[in-house]
Amino acid sequence: MQGLPRLTSGHALFLDFDGTLVDIAARPDAVRVADGLIATLAGLRQALGGALAIVTGRTLADIDHHLDPLRLVVASEHGAHCRCGDVDQDGGHPGRRAHRLAEAALRLQQAIGPYPRLLLEQKTSGLALHFRNAPQLEPLCSALMQELLGDMPGMELLRGKCVLELKPLDASKGQAVMDLMQLPPFRSRVPLFIGDDVTDEHAFSAAQRMGGFGVKVGGGKTLALLRCESPEEVREWLALQARALGAQANPCKAQTP
Repeated sequence: MQGLPRLTSGHALFLDFDGTLVDIAARPDAVRVADGLIATLAGLRQALGGALAIVTGRTLADIDHHLDPLRLVVASEHGAHCRCGDVDQDGGHPGRRAHRLAEAALRLQQAIGPYPRLLLEQKTSGLALHFRNAPQLEPLCSALMQELLGDMPGMELLRGKCVLELKPLDASKGQAVMDLMQLPPFRSRVPLFIGDDVTDEHAFSAAQRMGGFGVKVGGGKTLALLRCESPEEVREWLALQARALGAQANPCKAQTP
């Protein structure tokens, strides 16, 4: 775990979900949350005074489903939506955006009808076209999404691991981290962001500009200063840090009789 530092009570911890907390699956709904992960996250939230957030491209409903019954601070859909205590923000013009997205989703669903291995995911603020089960269709997917982008002002095309996503232009994981760092309980802490994809690069940069660190999970070029090998390593590190911080908070319990 050389790429992961020791977590202290002065850190703010920001975590991507897919490819970071859970292993990437063939379909977004097929991911498995490892035994003990939810309890580990709950312990870390308490040890960090609430300064733990999930920053993800997934919807808030997805995260709440997979981490049930835990309800964490979540910046979902690449920061287009944020839940932080009493702060519950959804940028842009939801009504008009939802109408445009519904029309775009219908067009896209019709276009990919002949290709059953492609998966369209409709979110509250965007659309994601997954081609993990048909990587040879990436050029087709790119052309379809570029065509839609031309009819959707205020949106941009984001390229991830075997996925192309239309999302609001003014939403990013980096901006989400910066916004959360202005709010209690994150304010005045050292940010640490862990993620695996190109969609996390803005967050790495944001955390490092604020005196913290980005940790890249897996291979590939990155702006992150630190690196680790896999989601399994992330989970092991999280469990280790939760135990260490818990022992610091309860020194009597840490003593061996």
